[in-house]
Amino acid sequence: MEKMEPQRRVYISLPKNNRTALAKKCKLDHGLVIKDLSTNINEGYLQAYFRQWGSITACTIKKTPQDSDSKSASALGYVSFSSEEEADMADWAGPHYIGGMEVEAKRVVSLKMDDPEG
Repeated sequence: MEKMEPQRRVYISLPKNNRTALAKKCKLDHGLVIKDLSTNINEGYLQAYFRQWGSITACTIKKTPQDSDSKSASALGYVSFSSEEEADMADWAGPHYIGGMEVEAKRVVSLKMDDPEG
């Protein structure tokens, strides 16, 4: 029997008209990738911050390794909203300050997966 690799979520940043065209062919999750998060921030805090723009369907945080140019470690987060409009509103509301630090938020889509933690 062939060993199957687990599916990994792929985040795609596209202009709105391209997202609309892709949505006609595939089911999409709409969200934001959050860069430069403090390592002290957890999923609950991130969800609470973004809840003001809509219903959160998924939230994950991954720690990024410290590189030689960076003085401190950081984390990368993903927040998925229940609709495209909610994700757009959260994106347009920036700049975002989470845990006292300015973070970079990038509007993305990903193909819907059975496992939300993909």
